[in-house]
Amino acid sequence: MPHLWWALGVTVVVALVVVYLVWTAGRVARLQARAESAARALDAHLLRRAAAAAVLAEKRYGVELYAAARIALDAAPEEREAAENDLTRQLRAITLDPADPACEAVIAASRRLALARQVHTDLVRDARSARSRPLVRLFRMGRGQQWPRYFDVDDPTLTVPAEAPAS
Repeated sequence: MPHLWWALGVTVVVALVVVYLVWTAGRVARLQARAESAARALDAHLLRRAAAAAVLAEKRYGVELYAAARIALDAAPEEREAAENDLTRQLRAITLDPADPACEAVIAASRRLALARQVHTDLVRDARSARSRPLVRLFRMGRGQQWPRYFDVDDPTLTVPAEAPAS
């Protein structure tokens, strides 16, 4: 009879370990999927901002801003960070009028981009942290998937000139 209790105890411990490993593998997969989804959302917001900047450049601000926006729209993945940083610098160099609908679209797209970048950074950090744990590495739970990458871009939030107080 005592051997039966030992066998039952070992079976329970093994079952708990297996449940924990399955739960951990699911968590790693979910975090990886969320990081990939955030990367796609960030890409969409980058494209929206570049398109809004191209429209704004066609209407008002000229060749340099338009060129930066087109380069950001057409950039290959490995050149994307540099192109987006250049577009941010070009947008900061001009004075945006919040009353102009084209300027308002660029400002709104930049704010959404800043939020999407923060969400992406947080999710990539969480996914990388989960994948770097010893147990996850030991059982190779993240194999077959690329490590999530950070998107290193300047803060895309644009400053808008303060309105003068009414006299």
